[in-house]
Amino acid sequence: MTTLIGSSMTGSDLLRELLPACETEVERHMRMTRDWHPHDYVPWDDGRNFAALGGVDWDPAQSQLSETAKAAMITNLLTEDNLPSYHRVIAENFSLDDAWGFWVGRWTAEENRHSIVMRDYLVVTRGVDPVELENIRMEHMTHGFNPLPEDDGQRDHSFDMLFAVAYVSFQELATRVSHRNTGKACGDPIADRMLQRVAADENLHMLFYRNIVSAALEVVPDQAVVAIHAIVSNFAMPGSTMPNFRRNAVLIAKGGIYDLPQHMAEVVMPVLRKWRIFDRDDFGPLGELYREKLADYLAQMDVKVARFEESRARALARAARSA
Repeated sequence: MTTLIGSSMTGSDLLRELLPACETEVERHMRMTRDWHPHDYVPWDDGRNFAALGGVDWDPAQSQLSETAKAAMITNLLTEDNLPSYHRVIAENFSLDDAWGFWVGRWTAEENRHSIVMRDYLVVTRGVDPVELENIRMEHMTHGFNPLPEDDGQRDHSFDMLFAVAYVSFQELATRVSHRNTGKACGDPIADRMLQRVAADENLHMLFYRNIVSAALEVVPDQAVVAIHAIVSNFAMPGSTMPNFRRNAVLIAKGGIYDLPQHMAEVVMPVLRKWRIFDRDDFGPLGELYREKLADYLAQMDVKVARFEESRARALARAARSA
């Protein structure tokens, strides 16, 4: 059985080895990021009291969002809400010292702004039912979310840091795509501007994590590609454990906000190309094995993407005929 156990480098050694890369990425991020304030992106004049303060409670007729936009906004917001789960994974697998600790805190603070601004917008504009939103938030956060795939018996857990950082490399980019397309789907220039701002943050976060993986590929290429294969082949969006996720995901896919072809073409493949996974010549037998596994998985996904697109084309044709 192939195993990572027996590698001469430990997880702690790897963090020390990658510290210069982390310092470089933190410095780059702080040069590129722009502080912003959630209250500047919310149309407060649209707000009014709910029944508890003598006003009127939410009614579906008050929402200006389509069903697709509602599904996307709820899914995106609840994904951001579950930040404590993601913070735990990052904090447990990174160091809280030096640049690693600074990044964990800074990233968490920046991510928290996303849920603040999205919730304020939805409550003030009455875009979705605030009671349902809170009930789902409680359930989703109580269950939490662990992005790391189950242990297949071949994993050295001292290298779980690689699995965590590989996951967020893809997830941050996926979230950027979803936020950006959700903003367009809302049909509201305020929502579009707000989610452009959130998407810009997610892109900077993706760059940090993607570049850390690039550095890890130079230090422990075999262990890194094992983690990359595990994440790509078991990838689940962080909202996948929330109530009604399957229904909302269908609406989101049909609405062109986030679907399988986008996941592969705009998220998975660009990141793999950046890492030069299929061009590298520094893999040992273990790395070669998992690169082949990854290639096989991508070939299977090409077939699924083709089927998805054929199915969507047929559905659009039927809709056109019945119009």
